[in-house]
Amino acid sequence: MNPSRIAAIVMRQFYLLRGSPARILPLFVWVAIDVILWGFITRYLNTVTASGLDFVTSLLGTVLLWNFLTRAMQGVTMAFFEDVWSRNFLNLFATPLSTAEYISGLVLSSIATSSIGLVVMVAVAGAAFGLSLFTYGVLLLPFLLVLFLYGIALGVFGSAVVLRLGPAAEWLIWPIPAMVSPFACVFYPRATLPEWMQLASLLFPPSYVFEGMRAITTGGHFSGTALLMGVGLALLCLLLACVFFLLTYQEAVRSGRIARYSAESVS
Repeated sequence: MNPSRIAAIVMRQFYLLRGSPARILPLFVWVAIDVILWGFITRYLNTVTASGLDFVTSLLGTVLLWNFLTRAMQGVTMAFFEDVWSRNFLNLFATPLSTAEYISGLVLSSIATSSIGLVVMVAVAGAAFGLSLFTYGVLLLPFLLVLFLYGIALGVFGSAVVLRLGPAAEWLIWPIPAMVSPFACVFYPRATLPEWMQLASLLFPPSYVFEGMRAITTGGHFSGTALLMGVGLALLCLLLACVFFLLTYQEAVRSGRIARYSAESVS
């Protein structure tokens, strides 16, 4: 892979953000609003329950990290959609740019945008509600790694779906985090789910993160093996998503559909 080509993809996203405040505001405005909303909900729950559980740490923390995963996914899909909306996708691949270089550029762009969102969420949650992610100790880093890898995998998968079905399929991508969240056990323990959903949740890397977070905040035991399982599954999902994108792109080139990609539907 050529680093200069990857850097060019990242620079394109940088110039788009620099030239449009409307693109910059969503990076931190919506995450800040989400944290404030859930922060007041958790504060209210602390006042009406006598369980002794600190909902700010156990619930607001999960909301914050789930938002991080969502932003990681959207960092990839939004960068991809910018090329779709500007009808620039065909121009990119008329150059020597490879699919691996293109995906790498999208991932690096997502790292930048999701990091901005994470910093804003941590700052707001800490200043307004006293939440510190350091509560989770050294496990915070592998937690973030699993969520980031899986978010990138969802973003690459979603981009491949739009590449296959055409720009009109964009609406299929936005609900993906909501469809994943019941199996990811974001807001409740895995034991709450029906048995078949419990088995299915074992295939979703974020479920290991949120189960681990709840174990830490309630003083329970968290297995390092489970965390390694989450990391392995996240890497596998990312690999499969990249392979799916590559196969989808090759099929689009082979069929000539890539030349008609500015159309609303290319099915």
